[in-house]
Amino acid sequence: MENVKTFKYVDYLWDENKAASFGDDQVALFLYRSNILGADLRITNYGGGNTSCKTIEKDPLTNEEVEVMWVKGSGGDIGTLTRKGIAGLYTERLRNLKNVYEGLADEDRMVGLFDHCIFDLESKAPSIDTPLHGLLPFKHIDHLHPDALIAVAAAKDSEAITKEIWGDTMGWVPWQRPGFDLGLQLEKCLNENPGIRGIVLGSHGLFTWGETSYESYMNSLEVIEMASEYIAKKIAENGQVFGGQKVESLPADERKNKAAQLMPLLRGLASSENRMVGHFNDSDVVLEFINSNDLERLAPMGTSCPDHFLRTKIQPLVLTLDKNEDLSDSKAILDKLNPLFELYRQEYKDYYETCKHPNSPAMRDPNPVIIIYPGVGMFSFSKDKQTTRVASEFYVNAINVMRGAEAISEYTSLPRQEAFDIEYWLLEEAKLQRMPKEKPLSRKIAIVTGAGGGIGQAIADKMVQEGAVVVFTDLNREAAESVTAKYSKDQAIAVQCDVTSEEGIREAFKQTILAFGGVDILVHSAGLAISKSLEETTTKDWDLLQNVLVKGQFLMAKNGTEIFKKQNLGGDIVNIASKNGLVAGPNNVAYGTAKAAQQHMTRLLAAELAADKIRVNVVNPDGVIVGSKIWEGEWAEGRAKANGISVEELPAFYAKRNLLNEIILPEDIANGVFACVAILDKSTGNIINVDGGMANAFPR
Repeated sequence: MENVKTFKYVDYLWDENKAASFGDDQVALFLYRSNILGADLRITNYGGGNTSCKTIEKDPLTNEEVEVMWVKGSGGDIGTLTRKGIAGLYTERLRNLKNVYEGLADEDRMVGLFDHCIFDLESKAPSIDTPLHGLLPFKHIDHLHPDALIAVAAAKDSEAITKEIWGDTMGWVPWQRPGFDLGLQLEKCLNENPGIRGIVLGSHGLFTWGETSYESYMNSLEVIEMASEYIAKKIAENGQVFGGQKVESLPADERKNKAAQLMPLLRGLASSENRMVGHFNDSDVVLEFINSNDLERLAPMGTSCPDHFLRTKIQPLVLTLDKNEDLSDSKAILDKLNPLFELYRQEYKDYYETCKHPNSPAMRDPNPVIIIYPGVGMFSFSKDKQTTRVASEFYVNAINVMRGAEAISEYTSLPRQEAFDIEYWLLEEAKLQRMPKEKPLSRKIAIVTGAGGGIGQAIADKMVQEGAVVVFTDLNREAAESVTAKYSKDQAIAVQCDVTSEEGIREAFKQTILAFGGVDILVHSAGLAISKSLEETTTKDWDLLQNVLVKGQFLMAKNGTEIFKKQNLGGDIVNIASKNGLVAGPNNVAYGTAKAAQQHMTRLLAAELAADKIRVNVVNPDGVIVGSKIWEGEWAEGRAKANGISVEELPAFYAKRNLLNEIILPEDIANGVFACVAILDKSTGNIINVDGGMANAFPR
């Protein structure tokens, strides 16, 4: 290329000033290269691929200079890789493992021997790809999964196409499961083809290298660019992709509406064994594939690259619903969906039974991860938002691979047995077993009203901390966005919501579904307080409290229950009321009545919804002065007046009047809600007082 910094299909992200700031620190430069390569999902997806560099270090035992290889550790992601995520190994020791390697049946044992090659005692566990880097002599190496390269690797005549694109400058090795022997095959390919700039791995990916981090980076981009240009040329010659369009997409708004109607039903079916969190994708790339004539042929073939199907399962579930299907009758739609899911699960069980070995791990969840709805979009479901989003991204990569392979030749997928041997590899199972234990609210989706501050924020924060994905809603959009800024979109989102508006509540639930797939926990915390005597209380005061506290609770429960029932997974409703709903006191007629209504509505709903495993409970705060928005205005003045004290004396007054003499904080209310949804799983219709102990508020 005349100007290697100009690329059409991949982004040149190398910042010479930033690179210069690392000086001659080759490990820092290797990490920098890794991060900018991982920033482009067309080059490699989250957790995919790995990178390395080799440096000369002083052996702490002999004081002699030795070569050390630094490589991405097991389970890491090059886009976010840091020093803590890499392994440092003696290169010579790693290469000497050739002396004890006993063939393909010895692969698992070899992984255990990598630990005997460790140089840096702070190392992350070395990955299965470690020997692929160690047996090659280059200072800097990139192993990537670019869509364009995997399209070449997954093409029917991959070796010939490799030759056509790069001539004698690139090597090629056929598909083989990652491991020590694949490292030997790369070494053999290099020895037989000295001077090559990289190697294409059949059905897998790309190896490229350089003497410096920059040279390796540029080599990778140039090789990827050549493949991309070749594919673009072929697509232009063909005039269409995927056999042309079969289904026309619905308009964007209609696609979103369909998705919001359907996702709770899909989530319930996909959660038949383990509760799942959802993601929706209707990007142009997705729509081009799912609306094509070739969808029915290509989708069942499954993905080719191991990194793809480990996250997406070997193939998606394609829905046979018409894009204009009336989704309002949930029972009728379930009657159509159930057989599709049952067939998918049975086919997965058949795949497992046909391919399993005597020592294979037990069959995993047979439900689909990727679900395709032609004309509408693509859904994914997995254990948390990040995992399901990444699964969606990986299937987009798979679509790009199929697109490219079909343009230049014919797409081929891995044989089912090869796919199974990776999916149920004992080393892969060991990696899964090493994952941290899930938090109490993992796989749960929560929506909290009034979460822009005070008690609502504390509750929503607690939900996130305990593993749920959470929608923070508030009348004040800026407040909701401010308190969610500390979280990623995989943890929490902010939605503006007026709880007195049925339209506003429906929109909030729609955004919740589109973001996460459904809802499991509904907390109505939105509120305000007005403390006035009967004479001073206006009908405006009365209506405002009834609308926000009572009507808001009713509308949230009504709309949330509709989703709970679609999912058929049960659910939790927790209403934040007050001690004032149980205790009669002066200057409190409107507020106390509204709070009592909230409490009794909870009992009524608990009785009605129990048959659907929907639990409805109340948490009653009292005297939450610190951090509570209610106590920032006239309410504090009213309560001070009612109790014959000054506003400044309120915190001490409320702390002293409860039996435990404790100051009640928003976090204490959040703990009460957590107990309702995570611990008291056989309780409904209850009132939990979080007030330090107020004898006149004891509910029984």
